[in-house]
Amino acid sequence: MRICEICYLCTDVGSDMKRVLIISYYWPPSGGSGVQRWVKFAKYLPGEDWQPVIYTPENPELKLIDRNMENDVPPEAEIIRTRITEPYGLYRIFGGGRGRKGGGTDEVNPISGGKKTLMQKISLFIRGNFFIPDPRCLWIRPSVKFLKKYLREHPVDILVSTGPPHSMHLIARKLACDTGIPWIADFRDPWTRMFYFKHLLLTRGAMRKHAALEKSVLDSASAIVTVTRPLQKEFAEMTKTPVYCITNGFDESDFQQVIEPDGFFNITHTGLFAADGNPETLWKVLQDKCREDDEFRKLLRIRLVGKTDKEITESVISHGLAENLRVLGYQPHQIATGEQMGASVLLLPQRKEPEYRAVLTGKIFEYMASGHPVLGIGMTECAMADVLDETGCGRMLDWDDYAGMKQFVNECWERFKADDLKTEARNLMQYSRKELTARMARLMESLLQDADRGTVIQ
Repeated sequence: MRICEICYLCTDVGSDMKRVLIISYYWPPSGGSGVQRWVKFAKYLPGEDWQPVIYTPENPELKLIDRNMENDVPPEAEIIRTRITEPYGLYRIFGGGRGRKGGGTDEVNPISGGKKTLMQKISLFIRGNFFIPDPRCLWIRPSVKFLKKYLREHPVDILVSTGPPHSMHLIARKLACDTGIPWIADFRDPWTRMFYFKHLLLTRGAMRKHAALEKSVLDSASAIVTVTRPLQKEFAEMTKTPVYCITNGFDESDFQQVIEPDGFFNITHTGLFAADGNPETLWKVLQDKCREDDEFRKLLRIRLVGKTDKEITESVISHGLAENLRVLGYQPHQIATGEQMGASVLLLPQRKEPEYRAVLTGKIFEYMASGHPVLGIGMTECAMADVLDETGCGRMLDWDDYAGMKQFVNECWERFKADDLKTEARNLMQYSRKELTARMARLMESLLQDADRGTVIQ
């Protein structure tokens, strides 16, 4: 494996600045929620006297592109890129794809979504049982070999792996074992308890291997970081390794743009909108409200910003709301936050999977930072409900709660007409990217202190 690129290397980095190697599959120009967490950490780490060194593929599977995210990469960052081999050509053959990158499907999550053809089932079986823990596993050995040589010449103080894909953790596990460098395993999502895991058509042997690898990562890391408290609790029950919760958040600088009101009552959803998160009861509420209130019908806009399954748009149209629907497709992050700022109501549906009880989607924090009311739809006892209740930024209602949704929409409509839709959030700044980065930096400092004292952290 050869080094392809080292960029953004700042020659003025102070000699006292500590260095953290971040192993991440997702990095600009890749777009989407998976890239934002560590781009934002990297942006603010130099202010905490840490230089971010990012190891990422030269040729990743780019399903979404957002070059604006590159503006958040600080000049102090060092970016290392090497080539990765991925089996997606095989997926496109077996999955019935149309020859384009991204697997040839328009589904938001082709693993759990929709009824599968025989060829798609074969594709899933291959993906789940032959590429463990994920299709990036072919990058593990060459990455370890490359990074061991790199670290001899360019030492770092801390290792961080962020997954999924969980192959990133296996790279870091081997590096930490061979070098003794403290290692943080950052889980943006669960592993064996991820909502789509049960759809992978795994054999018993593959299940055991996934579970064993997950346990080895949890037990080998110096510290585990999760993005939700329920996942923190689950991992803490599985390992003696300290488990911390550092959530995703919002970057205040993303919300400094000026968005002029367009005069419409905008119910806005940003990000991935999967078919198994279709809030049909809400569409019925809006349909009935349009029939009852002609002014509401004229001013209502349902704005879908991001990759949206066709079942969602078909459902909106089937409820007689075609003239109110605006489908914008995937947009760069800056435009998406502008849409959030221009919303009247922000729509936050869960997916209809029991594992989603522990999920905190990244957009919830940006929704709250926008200052507009959030309508959550799904399980009323879950991580998202807890955050909305804690901050007072919105309400989580059951999928079938027609009366609750009608009341919420009516309240927001009356406030919209009175030009009084801003929410008064409580305890919101704990979710700012600066504060979260400071927490991550304090964790890294504590691991260094333990290493200096010779403490062995299991």
